[in-house]
Amino acid sequence: MKTIFDQVSYQCSRNVTISYSTSFSLAVKMLAPSIRQDIYNIYGFVRFADEIVDTFHDFDKASLFDDFERQLHDALENGISLNPVLNSFQHTVNRYQIDRDLIDSFMNSMRLDLNKKVYSTHEEYKEYIYGSADVVGLMCLQVFVKADKEKYEALKAPAMALGSAFQKVNFLRDLKADYDELNRTYFPGTNLDKLDEASKIKIVKEIEDDFAKGYAGIKELPVEARFGVYTAYRYYSKLLQKLKNTPPLEIKNARIRVPNYQKFGLLARSYVNYRLNLL
Repeated sequence: MKTIFDQVSYQCSRNVTISYSTSFSLAVKMLAPSIRQDIYNIYGFVRFADEIVDTFHDFDKASLFDDFERQLHDALENGISLNPVLNSFQHTVNRYQIDRDLIDSFMNSMRLDLNKKVYSTHEEYKEYIYGSADVVGLMCLQVFVKADKEKYEALKAPAMALGSAFQKVNFLRDLKADYDELNRTYFPGTNLDKLDEASKIKIVKEIEDDFAKGYAGIKELPVEARFGVYTAYRYYSKLLQKLKNTPPLEIKNARIRVPNYQKFGLLARSYVNYRLNLL
């Protein structure tokens, strides 16, 4: 029975989420059970695509990505895939009528990571972030509002801003790995060889502006999604604060983290704020 295969596929996407991101998986657990699996399904898909372009250095990444993209299109067209992650993803896409343009934009940004190393202009930077992050937020939003077009349009801008903020925090946190290991520079007009406090603060201010726009949307999310998204927002805000207080040289030489004990403290305080309607 396909039901058994689907359950195996869902478990695979859940395992991918938990294995690759303890912070994000913690936030997903704060979502209502009715939508939790669909967010696992989205994350599993985006994680696998990102892994191909970021870590499979001993293999032909372009060929692997082409194959993954073909499997993706077949899964969306046929409503099934023998790749469990794609099988679970297509279920969510078809259930919530997720716009295929969002998926195409995501894949286009991932494909850029195969060869593009430097983002010289703000336009290139913005386009990459839209495809790599904003559209992921919009896919999740489509689940949160249960494909309600009016609610989706009302919350679209803050969802994109929050996606941008999360991605830019990741860029700043992963500065060393992206620059030293992958030779990538995402922030336009910033010399990472000579990253100074002024350049760092400019990036931080940009992220803080995105967070402010995104936070306004969190308060308007359906109750099933609000606490989970708020938890992710609190975690990334804490990480940004740590980066803000870290000297540029240290950011370049080490990956800044939020320790587990602080994550659980954030979760507890987030829950209190949520229950007391202090968002």
